[in-house]
Amino acid sequence: MSTDTTLRRKPRTLALELVDSLSDRIREGRLAVGDKLPTEAAIMAEFDVSRTVVREAISKLQASGLVETRHGIGTFVLGMGQTPGFKITPDQFSTLRDVIAVLELRIGVETEAAALAALRRTDANVATMRQALNAVAQAVDEGRDAVSADFQFHLEIARATQNSHFIELISTLGSMIIPRARLEGPDAQSDERRQYLRRVNGEHENVFDAIVGQDPEAARAAMRTHLANSRERRRRAQAEAGSQ
Repeated sequence: MSTDTTLRRKPRTLALELVDSLSDRIREGRLAVGDKLPTEAAIMAEFDVSRTVVREAISKLQASGLVETRHGIGTFVLGMGQTPGFKITPDQFSTLRDVIAVLELRIGVETEAAALAALRRTDANVATMRQALNAVAQAVDEGRDAVSADFQFHLEIARATQNSHFIELISTLGSMIIPRARLEGPDAQSDERRQYLRRVNGEHENVFDAIVGQDPEAARAAMRTHLANSRERRRRAQAEAGSQ
């Protein structure tokens, strides 16, 4: 019965899911740099997929620079983002001007990602987004850092597009795309700051609701509003800093 279900699902979707799973293991360090990936047969057995799906997933991981295959030996982990492709380094997030520039890029990319996510999201995507938003809310209430959960929400939207290029781009940018990850000071968890973060999470909830409702136009508009608001907050901060 499970084999029939697997056969009815698109191999491309299965390959993307496998890419996500293996990428997560690399990102989390469960597969470290230099480690050899399990054999094709082992991956087929663990994920209940065909050899074709495994080979397509490995090909995508190779194209992303995460792994390399050595003929006759096996496939080995290279690490995250070690190819000379698109990259924004930490020192490119060091000023308000830098952060605003990245927000402009994100507006272009993530508004469309949200629309595609609304059309293509799975129940598993929705569940992970919900967990991330709950984690943001809990962290804010407890005065803890919410950046990781915030980034996880945006990353899961990229995954919900079922388009590996969105996933790779957001993964490459990493949690530094969350503006406060770079610019928060020691008083970042004041009561005023917590109120601000609750408003931000309210914007997240609007994006989430549109994706759950499979409304691409509403999702696009909600994400644009969220990121544009973040950009305007940074612009005001930049203007205030310049007037001091």
